[in-house]
Amino acid sequence: MKKRYNQLPTRFRRETRFDVPIPAVPFRGSQEADLELLKNRLLADLLWQTDGSELSANLRRAATEAAGLAWFTPYPLLFFPALLEEKAQAARDQVSRQAEIRHNSQDLLEKAST
Repeated sequence: MKKRYNQLPTRFRRETRFDVPIPAVPFRGSQEADLELLKNRLLADLLWQTDGSELSANLRRAATEAAGLAWFTPYPLLFFPALLEEKAQAARDQVSRQAEIRHNSQDLLEKAST
């Protein structure tokens, strides 16, 4: 092993700082409550039209995702209904695909066991 170490001279330079602009976000406290009320009302309408518990869980998740996406738009109350409809349709499609896969899997299991 080496017992002798080379000492390096230490040089400090002036500290560099960057100015990070902070975007001005308008205060939307009342809109947050309005968005939550709109979400609950539209979600209640969607849940009333459905009967499956699996679909209702997916619709609740879709409503939460749509509200989150809408919140980052300039007009969340305007964008939310369209986003919710898209997310709800995607949830319906996913549940129907899962049901089809379950059905096909059940058929394959029955054929394999005979």
